[in-house]
Amino acid sequence: MSLHDAYHWPSRTPSRKGSAIKLNKTLLDHLKELEFQFTVPTDLLKRVTERFVSELKRGLTTQPGDIPMIPTWVTSCPDGSETGSYLALDMGGTNLRVCEVDVQGNGKFDIIQNKYRMPQALKTGTREELFDYIATCVKKFVEENHPEGDKKLEIGFTFSYPCKQASIDDAVLIAWTKGFDIDGVEGESIVPLFSDALKRVGCNNVTLNAVLNDTTGTLVASNYTKPGTEVGVIFGTGCNACYIERFDEIPKLHGYRLPADMSMIINCEWCDFDNQHVVLPRTKYDLAIDADHPRPGLQTYEKMIAGCYMGDILRRILLDLHENGVMFANQDVTKLRDPLAMDTSVLSMIEVDPFENLDETEQLLENTYGLTTTEEERHLIRRTCELIGTRAARLSACGVCALVLKTKKQSMMIGTDGSVYNKYPHFKERLEAAFKEVLGEEVGGKVITTPAEDGSGVGAALVSALQAKGKALTKEALDKVRK
Repeated sequence: MSLHDAYHWPSRTPSRKGSAIKLNKTLLDHLKELEFQFTVPTDLLKRVTERFVSELKRGLTTQPGDIPMIPTWVTSCPDGSETGSYLALDMGGTNLRVCEVDVQGNGKFDIIQNKYRMPQALKTGTREELFDYIATCVKKFVEENHPEGDKKLEIGFTFSYPCKQASIDDAVLIAWTKGFDIDGVEGESIVPLFSDALKRVGCNNVTLNAVLNDTTGTLVASNYTKPGTEVGVIFGTGCNACYIERFDEIPKLHGYRLPADMSMIINCEWCDFDNQHVVLPRTKYDLAIDADHPRPGLQTYEKMIAGCYMGDILRRILLDLHENGVMFANQDVTKLRDPLAMDTSVLSMIEVDPFENLDETEQLLENTYGLTTTEEERHLIRRTCELIGTRAARLSACGVCALVLKTKKQSMMIGTDGSVYNKYPHFKERLEAAFKEVLGEEVGGKVITTPAEDGSGVGAALVSALQAKGKALTKEALDKVRK
C-alpha cells in the first residue's frame, strides 16, 4: 500500500460481486437514474481512450494541452548492478515518510523508515510551515539513525505533485493537488525551499540531490524488482502515470543533443485530462464537486476516479436523495453536510458488507452519521457505492489503455500502487475487464497490473543511485548538451 494513502480500509475479502436488489418503485426510479448517470459503456470507454491518446501525444510537443507529459530526466531503469545506502523522502497526500534504503543489487534491498502524519492544517498553511515540518522530520530521522552527526547524506525527494522538471535536481511546482492549497509554492523550485528549511532546522549534513514524482518512483522500483515493467501508475488519493518513451518521440526536447534511441521516463500528470470537458461523462455531482473545489475547472479526470473524491461523490448523492424525500426522512443530516464527512473507505466497507440485510452498513451509518435506514435504502446505497467504484475503475483503465496504444505495445507490465488499487474491493478486476473491452481480449489480456514494490521510498533511493551512474540528468549535465 502506498504510504501517501492512509484511509482505514476493511481487511475482509469482498464477499460477493454485486447486489441483488428488490426496491420499491420510488427507490428503484432513483436507482435507475443513478445507473444511467454512472454507467460507462464500452463505446464511451473507447472514445475516452481515443481522446486520451491524442492528449498524450500533444503533451510531448510544444503545443498547449491538458496533459503536460513532463520529462523526469531519468534515462534508464535499474540494471541490477546498483548498490549503496541512500536516504529517501516520500511526501504524499496524507503521510510523510523518511527512509534509508540499502540497495543491494539484483532486485534486493533493505529499508528502515519512519512515518509521520501530515497535519491537516499544513495543507492550507504557509510554505515555511510546510517545509520546516518536513525538514524537522528528516532531522529527527537522521539523528536517530546517524547520531554521530558528521556523515554527509544525500536524499531523493518523492514529491507527488505536478512539477515542471528542468532536471533531476530542479523541479518547479505547477499546481497543488490532493487538498493542498499553499501560497508561494506554485511556480517555485522545490529544491531551494526544502534546502533552506533544512538549514533553518539545523539539518546541515543532508543534501537534496533528486526530485521525482511518486509514479516515477513506482516505475523505477517496480522495474528493479520485476524487470520488464514499463509503466508506473498510482490509483490512490490522487491518480497519475509515467512510462518509458524514446527521445525521438518527444519533440519538445529536440533542443538537446541526445541520442534518438535514448530512453526517457515521462511523468504524464494526467489528473487534468479533459479539462476542456469534451468526452468525460460528468454528472451533476461531479459538477458540484468541481464548483466547490479550490481549483474549479482543473483536475477533471482525478475528481472522477481518485480516492480523494469518491467518498464525497457518495455523500452528495445521499444528501440529494434526502433533499428529494427519498431517504432519511425527518432525520438530522448535519453530519452528512460536512464536506469531509466521508472518505473512500466508507464505500469500501459498504461494498464488502457480507450480510444480506447489510447489517454492517446499517451500523456504520447509524454510529458514524446518526442515520437510521431501511433494508431497501441500504441496498440502494450499496448499489450506489458499486456504481461509483466501477465508474472509477473503468475510467482509470482508459489512461492505461491510452499508453498501450500510444507506445504500440502488444503487451505491458504495469507497476501499480495506491490505496484504491490495493484495497478497494473489485477495483483490479473491474480495471482489467475494461482493458479487454477497449483493447480487445488478446492485447487487453496481456496488460498486467502488479502491486508496486514500495514505489516512493525505494524508488527515490534508486533514482539517487541512477544519478550516481549518470543515468539521471542534472542541470549541469543538461547544460552541456543544450543546442
